[in-house]
Amino acid sequence: MRLWSVRGFKLNPTAAMGFGGAILPWCVMSVKPRKGFAVPLLNHVIQPLGSLAGSSHQDNHLKLRSYRFSVAPMMDWTDRHCRVFHRLMTRRARLYTEMLTTGAILHGDRRRLLGFDASEHPVALQLGGSEPSDLATAAKIGEDFGYDEINLNVGCPSDRVKDGRFGACMMAEPALVADCVQAMKHAVRIPVTVKCRIGIDDQDPELSLDELARGVIAAGADALIVHARKAWLSGLSPKENRDIPPLDYRRVYRLKAAWPQVPIIINGGIASVAEAKQHLGFVDGVMLGRAAYQEPWRLLSADPELFGEPAPHATMRDVFEAMMPYIESELARGTRLHSITRHFVGAFHGVPGARAFRRHLAENAVKAGAGINALREAIALVDNSAIVPIAA
Repeated sequence: MRLWSVRGFKLNPTAAMGFGGAILPWCVMSVKPRKGFAVPLLNHVIQPLGSLAGSSHQDNHLKLRSYRFSVAPMMDWTDRHCRVFHRLMTRRARLYTEMLTTGAILHGDRRRLLGFDASEHPVALQLGGSEPSDLATAAKIGEDFGYDEINLNVGCPSDRVKDGRFGACMMAEPALVADCVQAMKHAVRIPVTVKCRIGIDDQDPELSLDELARGVIAAGADALIVHARKAWLSGLSPKENRDIPPLDYRRVYRLKAAWPQVPIIINGGIASVAEAKQHLGFVDGVMLGRAAYQEPWRLLSADPELFGEPAPHATMRDVFEAMMPYIESELARGTRLHSITRHFVGAFHGVPGARAFRRHLAENAVKAGAGINALREAIALVDNSAIVPIAA
């Protein structure tokens, strides 16, 4: 029987035919497909070629579990100081850098851009770019620096990203995205993943997300992280694109149903670890974004709630005490205190004294030569009796 080749897949045309000889719409599935119909047909019609199809159940379980919880890459926020801070609240979360362009890595100060603390592992480098050879080179540089994963940004709607022909606008060119993934997979041994939206502008998310997923998985992508919103590149600002396009979590659930062996991670509008836990009934992992940054205390419950393990520290005061040696080391290297403490603004959200804490840092941490005492004085303004482990 003749097999059609579709970018790394084999398609059996007879098996793909439904009643009356019509092609069944396998890409449009319900969250709970009728038993014995849609999912078995999909598994029969399209099967990924390569390592995923032959991996053992145990290896696949471990792979899926490694993506169970992560903190999103956020431009201007998730720098190395932020990531060290977050790591003190969760041992198990996968952390991501801010997006770095291939141009910056190839031509910039690599040690400044890519350097990170050993405590951050597991940590992924997010790249922005659209030239496969440049992405391959940048990915290899990232691997040599010690990163645990390379992630390609196909979801950011920033004007800076659009002008550079990378980020969300690349969802209009799924074949190019697949070529980029394939080039990086050939260059590195660590996982290569893709972060995308469900679609852009007038695209139909049922079609656009499936087309992108098929291409990058065939190219070897190890996981797909999906922000469950469209990005409107015309008419909405980057800030508006984070809130105005409606969330469609079920679209991501359907993607997972279609690819049971591929880690699918959901992102977008998830406000707590408790919400994250609910999504895990449908996908392999959850990526927390603004909630993790603006209210970092939520991360204290990630390990207990999602992994059944104790948090590294019981309270935010304990976290700060553990952070002090890192801060002192950075100050000795010439880092300004504010570069670190700017990530602490939401640390005591809802606790008596939180406003005084923020005000003290805003007024004192920015001063030239500000030292560790400015932070200690700010912490002392918070009501100690109210600093208890907080459910997230």
